[in-house]
Amino acid sequence: QPGVLKCYWVKCYYIHIQYVSLFFTAMSRSIVRQSKFRHVFGQAVKTDQTYDDIRVSKVTWDSSFCAVNPKFLAVIVESSGGGAFLVLLLSKVGRVDKNYPLVIGHSGPVLDIDWCPHNDNILASCSEDTTAMVWQIPDHTPSRPISEPIVVLEGHSKRVGIIKWHPTARNILLTAGSDNLIIIWNVGTGEPLITMDDHPDLIYNVSWNYNGSLFCTTCKDRRLRVCDPRKNEVVAERLSPHEGIRPMRAIFTKEGNIFTTGFTRMSQRELGLWDPTNFEEPIALLELDTSNGVLLPFYDPDTNIVYLSGKGDSSVRYFEITEEPPYVHYISTFSSKEPQRGMGFMPKRGVDVSKCEIARLYKLHERKCEPIMMTVPRKSDLFQDDLYPDTAGPEPALEPEEWMDRRDADPLLVSMRDGYVPPKSRELKVAKKNVLDTRPATRRSMSAVDGSSLPVSRMSCLSLEIQNLKATVLSQEKRICDLENKLSKYTNGTV
Repeated sequence: QPGVLKCYWVKCYYIHIQYVSLFFTAMSRSIVRQSKFRHVFGQAVKTDQTYDDIRVSKVTWDSSFCAVNPKFLAVIVESSGGGAFLVLLLSKVGRVDKNYPLVIGHSGPVLDIDWCPHNDNILASCSEDTTAMVWQIPDHTPSRPISEPIVVLEGHSKRVGIIKWHPTARNILLTAGSDNLIIIWNVGTGEPLITMDDHPDLIYNVSWNYNGSLFCTTCKDRRLRVCDPRKNEVVAERLSPHEGIRPMRAIFTKEGNIFTTGFTRMSQRELGLWDPTNFEEPIALLELDTSNGVLLPFYDPDTNIVYLSGKGDSSVRYFEITEEPPYVHYISTFSSKEPQRGMGFMPKRGVDVSKCEIARLYKLHERKCEPIMMTVPRKSDLFQDDLYPDTAGPEPALEPEEWMDRRDADPLLVSMRDGYVPPKSRELKVAKKNVLDTRPATRRSMSAVDGSSLPVSRMSCLSLEIQNLKATVLSQEKRICDLENKLSKYTNGTV
């Protein structure tokens, strides 16, 4: 009958439409890559949330000039009569007073700084004065410049340009200098543990792998090396991973591959992904653009995203590394008007999980520092488990002696579900050996025989009194800071 036939054809039509829709959906899924980070976007904070009037260093050295952790922001700044850097509490946004106390102590310009991953109050710095220093930063704003480091590391004969903490072992610190040496220190004793002289020319950068068993380096001789420090040998190397003669950078990924940035023969910037067990062919090689700035990579092992920032650029590109071809996937670019002088990268435990923030970069301008938040758009306000797997926490997985005995361990992980709460300030204890036991007696030590020096009991009393006075000074500084904060509240009419 006509009515039944009409209903039959209408039903066939709707079934056909559904099949066509399913076909195109399947085709789109095969063409468009599925990733939860495909729509990550960068957004600069408002003007009142930046750090202003910071005189960023003008030293010609390819360093990030900035280091950040969940408590503090540190920036290498211009300073007369030696090197200095500025340390600010993250909450101290706005204009920085020109008389704000700096961290001073180096006699030459500071070239690199790095926060300890196991203690948010410990910072290491290196300088043109051939030394590296480790500093304890107080939780309150100091009333005068910090000039006394916990320990001074002296072992290089030329400027020290690279400093890196070990990712999993307590108190293990790596330095690399223009004398082509790499020295690994035990900061707890102030002594060098390992010295490597396998590089014939200037070392451009050093990067530990995920568990700290190996590190990779790039060098002016255009070689990419993978080193085992406890064997004191180079276990793999590749000549010219990028054919250009400009400086290269290399970092380990969580899976053990090496991500590199460099230049082609035509001075085009290029990035690559390599398997260190087979350096013959790259996993991926991608040309970007033509520019002079060296691309500094910042890697997030939790999301496998690399953020590329070039000095002099006004943009930050970011890529996702996967196990599917083409292995390095371009996501997007954050662009702004002003070029960057440097960049800092916040550890994952310092991001805001309530805003679906997966990374935060701190862009250095000529006179200010501007945070940039990388966010995944989500409608729900609930905690996003897929965006925040457990991340590396502040507790070390190994002691220095265990690491030297060739034990390896991945970082100890913490949950991000309730937001990260930084631990209270912990003091770094440095136990130096008594070098007087191995030295011949000097005239000063011999003077005790004729009674011209102080008795031992008197000296111990004096040292105890000095310690008590130092403790009193620190407590008064904190009290002054609290009173200043109360005074500012009264002045602003908030109380």
